[in-house]
Amino acid sequence: MPRHEAPQTPESTLFARLPAALAAARQAPAYAAHLAGLDPAAVTDRAALARLPVLRKGEMPARQREALPFGGFVPGAAGAFPRLFTSPGPIFEPQRAGEDPWGGAPALAAAGFTAGEVVLNTFGYHLTPGGFIFDTAARALGCAVIPAGPGNTEQQLDLIEAYRPAGYVGTPDFLKVLLDAGQKAGRDVSSLVKALVSGAAFPPSLQAEFRTRGIAAAQAYATADVGFIAYETPGEPGLLIGAGLILEIVRPGTGDPVPEGEVGEIVVTVPDLDRPLIRYALGDLTASMPGGRIRGWMGRADQAAKVKGMFVRPEQVAEIARRHPELGRLRLVVTRADEADVMTLRAEAGTTEAALAEAVAETLRAVTKLRGTVALVPPGSLPNDGKVIADERPVG
Repeated sequence: MPRHEAPQTPESTLFARLPAALAAARQAPAYAAHLAGLDPAAVTDRAALARLPVLRKGEMPARQREALPFGGFVPGAAGAFPRLFTSPGPIFEPQRAGEDPWGGAPALAAAGFTAGEVVLNTFGYHLTPGGFIFDTAARALGCAVIPAGPGNTEQQLDLIEAYRPAGYVGTPDFLKVLLDAGQKAGRDVSSLVKALVSGAAFPPSLQAEFRTRGIAAAQAYATADVGFIAYETPGEPGLLIGAGLILEIVRPGTGDPVPEGEVGEIVVTVPDLDRPLIRYALGDLTASMPGGRIRGWMGRADQAAKVKGMFVRPEQVAEIARRHPELGRLRLVVTRADEADVMTLRAEAGTTEAALAEAVAETLRAVTKLRGTVALVPPGSLPNDGKVIADERPVG
């Protein structure tokens, strides 16, 4: 089912679609094993969804190598899809059907793009889907697209002067490159008055620079596998969650949803029959906001650290939390002392009793197979940033 629909799609509508999408997913052998024992008809709300296992994007390259091209997670054959891509990893991805398969038209509309305008698209069209993600969105909105791709600055300036595009899509960095190059060469790039940027950091200083140069630039959070996940809307804080997907925020290393406002890992479910994604953990951090919004990209959740030659992972910190429900947030801090790695588990607790610290330290050793100390700290004293492993060892 195409994702080009009103951004206010009721969550009840998405959950009404979910049982059929789960049934479709189980037609793929790897999903059938991953969701073994599931009754699709019973998964009709967030509580039921949260009981399903998480599938981590970081696992996909290895899973796909075992069963090319899609690892057994896509029902149907590769030839059934309109386009086939690869993304860094590599991860092999099919394009869904429909005029706006990645759900980007509402994001462009929110950024002020309108039918009949010309859009300069500087995302790549070669092998990766970035160019097509924004191309199909702009065309679904009724815009004409210049498929410029990245680079070739001089030729891009020629295109701008010839076609007079009002809108730009691409990274914010390359937009600055174009504007600076145009100014230096005395080229007329004044037709560019709006932009939707993605794929790189967009700091307030660069946002302010674009405003002074007469460009209203908004940002979107999109990925190759999901498409548009969230995007800016005028005058509103954070990013609005896109249509056609169910977004959860979970504690890193687990599938457990966190309370509203707490930073955690983004997990996305797309109830699409041809390319279903069920509790797909992206490895990115954010926090929820009121009104179906998120705070935007806040870092990475895959915080594994190698300590004394062994990897320590967020899943292990989550296991410690599971065994000690009396604890609040946990943060495993890795440092160096006397030319050796040192682990300290900082744990929020309502008590500083030595017996609890000793019990948690024993659990830390049992779970990680490494020794470390435990520091009990007051509830609410650890940062709300989603970080559960902090590698503070000096670099170099």
